[in-house]
Amino acid sequence: MAADGGLLADRVAVVTGGGGGIGRGISERFAAEGAAVALVEIDEARAAETVATIDGAGHRAVAVVADVREPEGVEQAHAATIDAFGRIDVLVNNVGHYGGPRRAFHEQDDDEWNELYRVNFQHVMRMSRAALPSMLEHGRGAIVNVSTVEAFRAIPTRAVYSGFKSAISGFTRSLAIEYAHAGIRVNAVAPDVTETIQVPYARLVPPEQRSLIPTWVPLGRFGQPADVAAVVLFLASDLAGFVTGVSVPVDGGTLAAGGWYPTGDGGWTNRPRNP
Repeated sequence: MAADGGLLADRVAVVTGGGGGIGRGISERFAAEGAAVALVEIDEARAAETVATIDGAGHRAVAVVADVREPEGVEQAHAATIDAFGRIDVLVNNVGHYGGPRRAFHEQDDDEWNELYRVNFQHVMRMSRAALPSMLEHGRGAIVNVSTVEAFRAIPTRAVYSGFKSAISGFTRSLAIEYAHAGIRVNAVAPDVTETIQVPYARLVPPEQRSLIPTWVPLGRFGQPADVAAVVLFLASDLAGFVTGVSVPVDGGTLAAGGWYPTGDGGWTNRPRNP
C-alpha cells in the first residue's frame, strides 16, 4: 500500500530526459505522488522550468544538467542524486530518439547507427548499472524503461532504431529476473502517437485531417505525456509489486489494431484506400 503522501512517498526517483514531453510528465507526476525527483536533462532552460513548476507546487526536485549518452553524464546524474537525496529507489530511462531524416537502410553509415545506439540503448544499460547498487543496498527498487511500439512492429527506414528499442524489451526481461530476488522490479512502457517534443502531433496534423484521428487511433485521440506518466507511475509504485519483466504498450490501441482501420460505416479494413 502507498504511504501517506502519495504512491511514491519516501521514494527517490531519477528521470532521464525529465524536462520535456513524456519525461516532464513523468517528473511532475512522480513529484505530485511524493517522490523526490532528480530530473536529468540536457537542456538547462527546460530543466530549470520543470523544476520551478514542481517547486511551485510544493514538491521536491533537483535539476541535473547532463548528457546521459556520455559516461560522464551518467556519473554526474548518479552523483548528484546521491548528494541531494542519499539514494535511488526508482529509475526511469526515458531518453530516446528515432534519428535524423529518413533514409534507406543501405544508405546509412556507422556514425548514424552508433548515435542511435547511444541515445536509445547504451545509456539505458549505463544508468541501470549506476542505480542498481543503491537499490541493492536498500533492498528495493524499480526501473522503468521507455521504449516504443516500434519495438514490436515494423517502421520502414528506421530499422536500426527499431532494433535498439527491441533490445530494451529483452534487456528489461532479463534484468528483471536477475534482480527479482533482491526486490528490484524492471519493466518498460511502449508509447505510440503521443504528443512529445520530437513528434508534436498537434502541429503535424492539419485541421482538415483531424477528423481522421479515430481512424488512426482506436481510442479516438492522440496520447498526452500524462497518459504515459500514469502507467510509469503504476509500474514504479507498490501497486505493481507483483509485476516485473513486462513491456506495456501505451498507445491508444494502435499495436493491438495490427493495421485494421474502421471504414466509417461500421465495418473494418486492413487495406485502407487512403492510408
